[in-house]
Amino acid sequence: MQVQTSNSFLEQLSAVTEGWDGSVERRYCHLSNISALLNQHLERINWVGFYVMKEDRTALVLGPFQGKVACTDISLDRGVCGLAACTKGSVRVDDVHTFPGHIACDSASKSELGVPLISRSGDVVGVLDVDSAQIGRFSEDDQLLLERVAKIISEALWT
Repeated sequence: MQVQTSNSFLEQLSAVTEGWDGSVERRYCHLSNISALLNQHLERINWVGFYVMKEDRTALVLGPFQGKVACTDISLDRGVCGLAACTKGSVRVDDVHTFPGHIACDSASKSELGVPLISRSGDVVGVLDVDSAQIGRFSEDDQLLLERVAKIISEALWT
């Protein structure tokens, strides 16, 4: 992702997530700031944000994000985010147009990385989603960094 120094970036991320009072309102406040922080630091992306698991666990619903208008609901059997939520694992796609079940919210998006947010109890509570207009934009190092980001977020904002 070419974040200048991943350690200082992760420290800044941790500071943004501090002080969660357990409320849904404050969780969304923190997620909003995190999406803005990620948008500032990640190069060559056109969308970054969160999809949060619905209470009935049947789908993901759009949360805070930076970018163009996005899909509001994602069933768990579709798209990169649905697969990340179902498998509890990151999904990195070099060319979304070759990915079965891809959800085309923005036709400019060419590659995508979805990283699940997993609560301390082991439940998927959401997905961090990052899109790029560049094919093959995301590397294994990007994935590892965003997995660390997702872990910090999950531990700070879900119990």
